[in-house]
Amino acid sequence: MPLAGYPDVARDRKAFIGRCSVRDREWQLGTGAGFGIFINEEFVGEVNVSNIQRGPFQNCDIGYWMDEGHAGNGYMPESLVVLFRFIFEELGLHRVQISIIPRNGPSNRVARKLDLRDEGTAVRYLEINGNWEDHVRYAITSEDWVDKRSWYLQNWLNASS
Repeated sequence: MPLAGYPDVARDRKAFIGRCSVRDREWQLGTGAGFGIFINEEFVGEVNVSNIQRGPFQNCDIGYWMDEGHAGNGYMPESLVVLFRFIFEELGLHRVQISIIPRNGPSNRVARKLDLRDEGTAVRYLEINGNWEDHVRYAITSEDWVDKRSWYLQNWLNASS
């Protein structure tokens, strides 16, 4: 749901192009990346890597959303596994964090399906639509990826390598 007074980036072409420009700039700076999810050439969701930090932290955050009409088909877990492989094997980061509002059942189910580590609830963590919202914090490290890589690929990508 778009913020009041702002166009919906999933339906407004100009807003979507602007958002893509921001993601492109983040990629150029090495601070983030955005990826669309397309089913039969229809834009149905998005996964974003943000707050990429190098140095001793080697960390990033992931945010995601899926169109309700396409939710529940395994597209998001599959997309996240592809993204994990990219983050750990191409970008060489050590840790990925995902923060989800507790009442967002579908997004929390995705994190649990992927067996991400629940690191607890951060109280009043992010401001959403003018309200400071608690968020459940999930994480996966490169060590977790190595341990679970085969399981992820077999279960979500039907591949072994």
